[in-house]
Amino acid sequence: MNIIIIEDENRAAERLKSMILEIDSGIEILIILDSIDSTVNWFKNNPQPDLIFLDIHLSDGLSFNIFQQVQIDSAIIFTTAYDEYALKAFEINSIDYLLKPINSIKLKASIDKFNRLKSAYFSNSANIDIDKLLTSISTSQKSYKSRFLINKGDSLEIVKIEDIAYFYSEEKVTFIRTKDKKRYMIDESLDTLVEVLNPKRFYRINRQMIVFIDSISKISNFFNYKLILELNPEAGNLNTVISRAKVKEFKDWVKS
Repeated sequence: MNIIIIEDENRAAERLKSMILEIDSGIEILIILDSIDSTVNWFKNNPQPDLIFLDIHLSDGLSFNIFQQVQIDSAIIFTTAYDEYALKAFEINSIDYLLKPINSIKLKASIDKFNRLKSAYFSNSANIDIDKLLTSISTSQKSYKSRFLINKGDSLEIVKIEDIAYFYSEEKVTFIRTKDKKRYMIDESLDTLVEVLNPKRFYRINRQMIVFIDSISKISNFFNYKLILELNPEAGNLNTVISRAKVKEFKDWVKS
């Protein structure tokens, strides 16, 4: 079986690839693609894979736009942070879907499901009503994280999302820094958090940090066309540098 992964978060894509190969080392991952444009170009110049793992929200738009530009005859497993209500619009046109963060047991079940169905599988992609799908997804209200429940000694404490200045990772542990300078350790990884935080308010500036828009007190040019941020509260020795590759995306986010 050969597979392609379409996912714009590099770490999420690599994690999915690793999980797939752990399930079946005989699977061939042909390529990992991270955008609508790169996917369309690839399909125009390559034979169809057996199976696609397809994220819904890519860096340049909803992945359903791919179907408007190129014929897809492969089976599809959606990987998404959208809840089941939003997914019902297209569920019957795919082999399966996986909600992020992806569980290895559910991933194996999806691959097993494809293996059971592939002999009888034929493409339904041409029958997908793309306009209806896009309308369904855009009008469905995605529920973003609004609070965290933190263990604190013998008690539990609620931290509201509006009280958070930024999230950061140290020694593979994730922390919350609040606007009043408190620090809390949480179980979620930054990869998981980017899927459940409102992208209009929070942005992952690098591998170490996700910042709230109002916590940015200053943006300065840095060497080699990078940017560096000053945050409130101060980030101390944490890395607040935005790479050259992410500068345009960051500026677009700030302006949105």
